[in-house]
Amino acid sequence: MSLSKFFPISLEILEEILLNLPPVEVVRVCRMVCHQWKEVVDSKSLWKERCRREGYHLSDTSKNPKDWRLFYFLCKQRRNLLKNPRGEEELNGWLILNHDYRCFRYGGRFGGFDGFGGNRWAVHGIRRPHPEETVQKNFVTSYTMAKKSQLIDLGKEGYSPSFMDHFQPDIRISDWYAPRHDCGCIYEIRVELLNEKKRPVQTFAPDIVEFKYGSDERWNKMAHVFKSYGPGVRYVSFTHGGRDTQFWAGWYGIRLTESCVEICPAADK
Repeated sequence: MSLSKFFPISLEILEEILLNLPPVEVVRVCRMVCHQWKEVVDSKSLWKERCRREGYHLSDTSKNPKDWRLFYFLCKQRRNLLKNPRGEEELNGWLILNHDYRCFRYGGRFGGFDGFGGNRWAVHGIRRPHPEETVQKNFVTSYTMAKKSQLIDLGKEGYSPSFMDHFQPDIRISDWYAPRHDCGCIYEIRVELLNEKKRPVQTFAPDIVEFKYGSDERWNKMAHVFKSYGPGVRYVSFTHGGRDTQFWAGWYGIRLTESCVEICPAADK
């Protein structure tokens, strides 16, 4: 029986009440009150207005989301799932890898060992201004191949298996890299969507990028969007790295910063 028989209320007033309640409670609690409330909670107008009030909109204003409620919650949850992407906490949060010498250890305050005779990973101030003005630090590599990685558990980040399997939201990755003008270097990246057994579902592994001696030190952006990847994705593995090509002591290799993995609305790139 609808509560409106006991407490007459217009749809406009009801919508305004719901707009001022926590969104999760609106879906989990208010939607179950009665048929009238369910209709309002499920309406496009409620979530479209909520997006307007909280400043969530598509980059292309000529397009509209297919599902405004899904769009709202994806925007609300949207954030960088990588820890310490700029090196502001030195190497904390990163697993330091070296496939050449099969050395493994977690990054810490004083950097990670990257091979016999090679300098360790380091964190330096940026040499060239980054497009994002708040970026002031970057990871730097040396003369042996240095890689670092993070494994993101989507369930622990709030994206349940049922959500991932049903909606399959876009997974966007990006990484910024730059060479030095006084030394050649190489850059590589590999990002994998993994299932429950941590086996690859989809992989993004572009060709190695090589910079010659004398290259412009400007920042370059690597980006990719995983979409329509099917059910079963539970983890994201992000690995990148590089080295210099002239084997100089010190840190003359590729410079990395502002790495990002995020779950985002399909229509908003």
